[in-house]
Order: sequence, then structure tokens, then C-alpha cells
Amino acid sequence: MSRSYVVTGGGRGIGRALVERLVAGGGMVVAIERDPAALAWAKEHPAGGRLVCVAGDAADERVTERAADAAEAVAPLAGWVNNAAVFRNASVHSATSRQVLELIALNLDAAVVGCTTAVRRFLAAGTPGAIVNVSSHQARQAVPGSLPYVTAKAAIEGMTRALAVEYGPHGIRVNAVAPGSVHTERYAGFLSSQEAEAAARIEEQMAVVHPLGRVADAQEIAAAITYLLSQDAAFITGATLPVDGGRTVLAHDPEA
Repeated sequence: MSRSYVVTGGGRGIGRALVERLVAGGGMVVAIERDPAALAWAKEHPAGGRLVCVAGDAADERVTERAADAAEAVAPLAGWVNNAAVFRNASVHSATSRQVLELIALNLDAAVVGCTTAVRRFLAAGTPGAIVNVSSHQARQAVPGSLPYVTAKAAIEGMTRALAVEYGPHGIRVNAVAPGSVHTERYAGFLSSQEAEAAARIEEQMAVVHPLGRVADAQEIAAAITYLLSQDAAFITGATLPVDGGRTVLAHDPEA
């Protein structure tokens, strides 16, 4: 039986890689994307008949409900992925507490709204389902200046565990993936904005902080999410899976 999925932030990076992987696997996918221009590629996609794009804010429940309607109109909703994210730095010594809270909400609200919509749909249909929240290695290893992002991602991991416990008896599994650095359009754009020597130095540093010696490809993160959505992961819930090339287990030796 065909299955449908909703992916937030589905226009670029990890989101796009995941949308394309799920479609290639025979699923029907609804991609939510705040920037309509980021969905232009979908119009020419060879499996476009199984790909629906919804332009809007993933933190807006009207948008998520519209996406859920579109998914269920084609096939039973089987999975929901909260991938949409906003990268904005702030420090409490230079930003107001209100500004910091608003930046936390930029990342946390979309995940809460997405989980809420998915859980309600699974319960109403009386069917099992899987939710995957995209966290970050920064939920455990903070980078200076990244307080709003770190706080939101840590909260998302806590929410993942809470939902897994509460809705597991209904057959709803909730997990998270925590990527390290990923070669996305944003990462490539950052490198291209640097002088050649600086860009090379950054890539060298990235290789050092990831024991596998490189940053991830978006497809590698998408593969892990696809696994957690699948029946192969039927007995996994409440987990946060690091997909970070070993970044969070690396300890620098002070004697080295």
C-alpha cells in the first residue's frame, strides 16, 4: 500500500534530499517550504505526480493542516519530518531577552506545530505513524553565540522523548536525528563567501572536528531519517541518532 509523508523545509539541503529519497522509494510526499523559490526544482521532477509542494511557514498550523490534507488525500499518512530550521546567532550580553526568546521560537515552534499536527492525524486515523525531528550536534556541543539554536534543538530532543512515551501505546514512534556539519547550499555559500585560503582553512578544521575526516552529504542524513521512518526501525522510539561523523564523541587531548 502506498504511503504519504510530510517534510518541512523540503526545498533545500537535507529536506530536499529526503523528499527526493522518499519519492524515489515510491512514497507520496508533501514538501512544506517557506520560500516558494526553493521549490522550483520540484516542477521538473520526474516523479512530480507524487510530489506536492506547499508554500508557507511550518510554524503556522493552517499550513501544516493543509499539508496533512494533501498527503491524506492520496495515501494514508505514515511519516512526518520536522526539518525546517533557521540559523540566527545571538548572545544574552548583546541581545534582549525578548530577542533571544523569539529566535528560539523560530526553530522550536515549527517542530511543536509539526508534531502536534502529525500526532492528531495519526490518532484520528487510528493508524501507527512515525515522526522524525531534525536536531543538531549543537544540542550537546554548543558553539559560542549559538544560544537560541542550541536551546531550541535541546528542547526538540526533550520533546521527542516526551512524545515517544506518551504516544507509543498508540503505535506512534517519535525519534530525532542530530547531524554534524552538512554540505548543503548554505554551507557551500558560506565557503564561497570566503577567500580561497580561508575557505581551505575552514574545510581543514571541519575535517579535524569530524573523526571521519569530512562533513556529511545531505543524502547521508536523509538516509538515516528514511531508516527511522521505515518498518526496519519499528522498535525504535524516543531516540536521538547522531549522524555526525563522530563529532559529538570526539574529545581533544590537552596533552597532544
